[in-house]
Amino acid sequence: MTVTDRTITAPEETLALPAGPAIAHRPLGVFTRPQGSEGWRSWLFTVDHKRIGIMYGAAALFFFLVGGAEALFIRLQLATPNGSVIGAGTYNGVFTMHGVTMVFLVIMPMAAAFANYLLPLQVGARDVAFPRLNAFSFWCFLAGGLLLTSSILVGGWFQNAPDGGWFAYAPNTGLLFSPSKGIDFYAVGLQILGIASLVSAINLIVTVLNMRTPGMSFFRMPVLTWMLLITQFLLLFALPVITVALFLLMFDRLWDANFFNVEAGADPLLWQHLFWIFGHPEVYILILPAFGIVSEIIPTFSRKPLFGYHFMVASGIAIGFMGWGVWAHHMFTSGVGPLSVAAFSVSTMFIAVPTGVKILNWLATMYRGRLRFTTPMLYAVGVVSMFTIGGLSGVTHAIAPSDTQQTDTYYIVAHFHYVIFGGALLGLFGGFYYWWPKAFGYKLSEAWGKASFWVMLIGFNFTFGPMHILGLQGMSRRIATYRADEGFALWNMVATIGAFVIAVGVAMFFWNVYVSTRNWRRAGRPDVGPDPWDARGLEWMTASPVPEHNFDEDIQVDRLDHFWHRKYGKDESGRVVRAAPTSEIAHDGSNTNVHLPSPSYWPIVLGGGILLVGYGIIYNLWLAAAGLVFLIGAIYGWILEPADDPDAAGHHDDHHDDDDGDDHGDPDSNGGPSGNGESASAETEEPETEEAATVG
Repeated sequence: MTVTDRTITAPEETLALPAGPAIAHRPLGVFTRPQGSEGWRSWLFTVDHKRIGIMYGAAALFFFLVGGAEALFIRLQLATPNGSVIGAGTYNGVFTMHGVTMVFLVIMPMAAAFANYLLPLQVGARDVAFPRLNAFSFWCFLAGGLLLTSSILVGGWFQNAPDGGWFAYAPNTGLLFSPSKGIDFYAVGLQILGIASLVSAINLIVTVLNMRTPGMSFFRMPVLTWMLLITQFLLLFALPVITVALFLLMFDRLWDANFFNVEAGADPLLWQHLFWIFGHPEVYILILPAFGIVSEIIPTFSRKPLFGYHFMVASGIAIGFMGWGVWAHHMFTSGVGPLSVAAFSVSTMFIAVPTGVKILNWLATMYRGRLRFTTPMLYAVGVVSMFTIGGLSGVTHAIAPSDTQQTDTYYIVAHFHYVIFGGALLGLFGGFYYWWPKAFGYKLSEAWGKASFWVMLIGFNFTFGPMHILGLQGMSRRIATYRADEGFALWNMVATIGAFVIAVGVAMFFWNVYVSTRNWRRAGRPDVGPDPWDARGLEWMTASPVPEHNFDEDIQVDRLDHFWHRKYGKDESGRVVRAAPTSEIAHDGSNTNVHLPSPSYWPIVLGGGILLVGYGIIYNLWLAAAGLVFLIGAIYGWILEPADDPDAAGHHDDHHDDDDGDDHGDPDSNGGPSGNGESASAETEEPETEEAATVG
């Protein structure tokens, strides 16, 4: 090699370097990171936010079947007077586990599935901020869910299942009234689920705050991202409250404390205050993700931007704040006093305002739009209509005399299900149909999808509509049977028929998944394209299904709905016209030199350890001690796990590709100023000519 005029000349022949020693297959022993990216084992050890989101969704659908079966047992028992399908004690366990399952094991993880899969994509990030913690949150959730659900079978059919209602009012949950292990399963299981949700909330908050793509300011984020962010903040502040309550309950039952023991001077309302301070924000934790989903679907199929974007965001934030000030309307008959009743009646009226803003803005978005009633759009419209009914019945609880009469009647059951099923669950199912091609590369059948929607909607109204009437007739909640002369038989039979119609609609959804998957495979797995709905968000700007690295390069966002404005512009007359085909804008997923976080064994190991500790606390402290040792070992392995595996293919690390370990990069680096923490290329580009590199 020669140096002429301060210019480096490349050698004429390739340098030959002697081969070094072969790298051992497992140079780090037990701490070697998993290496496989295919097969079922790769799902166990993945830290990819998309796979974790899919696993959340699959687990939620499994628990949905469990909770749905419990609901059918409830309706069979109440279909006729003097029902004898199940006994009174079993009935208590069935309706308690139905509520716990649907709230904590279905809707919350179903929303977490969308948050995990979509939130990094919508902000243009490679992954979440803490990938291993993200995996741990899923396995911790699964541990808590399995522990709770196993209570159905342990010791006999529903003999040790929680039986105090999903709200678990003290002192009914004390050993005197609930001597089985059921409430222990409730207290320990929900604490484990709380750990999972808290870890996930912190992770997603940091992801949104620190890892947005260049140019994406807060008011350029999609409404779904906003609603998910608000939900995570609600979780962050609500979960510690219920955790304290569950901790006190656990000590009362297992170690003879007296936090809720009235004979020892405890206040019986303490549990109610703690539970509902958590419980009413929990309602918005359940519904806000569905609001965000609807806010994505309606503009796409109305061919219009979302009406009043800033008002939609502000109303979501207002709901998040105001949700903390209405908890005592659940307690009007508990003796909280007239001043408290008046104050919480007013706050209950006020919280309807931001919700009404959302309803009006959705209607304004659809007004004079070019509506396409696809399956996702049907579900979105269903949410708007059904949640409006649920919201109006909820406002009646702001009238204290009316609320006093309705409390503990089936009117409350009807209201709650119109909000949670008609609002949250229908919205989440709409999200399944909308983002299914993005996650799996093919659409679900529109014919089966529309049919299942109408069956579910009709069954839903036949099930829960009559409950308004039953409640106003005076039928109490949580009763295992009723007499024939009470006049409840007709509407209970109608509700039971409706419940089985819902079951048929759910079965049609699963059949749709099977048939659509089979037909797609038989057709040779045709490519659905990156943007099958002609949508607006950044998640549609990459290939379908989304590649492991999400985007081939950082996206410079310059406005709200950036992807839409890349596709469309306006001509001289102001009409919207196509500016560029999607194929020229969307990434094809071909960049294979992107650094990504490596898989890890330790999240699932930690989840297994927590499950052991949970069973140990309930049954035997020696088992809990063994689980604790297991946990400590897993934490030790987590800490010592290398950031990158020498045996990996060369494109995995742990989000730290800068020499100084800074995750944020700089504007001139491949990672860009977004703070994504991954470089766009694992290799340094070589000079194009011999004279390109100069000696400084």
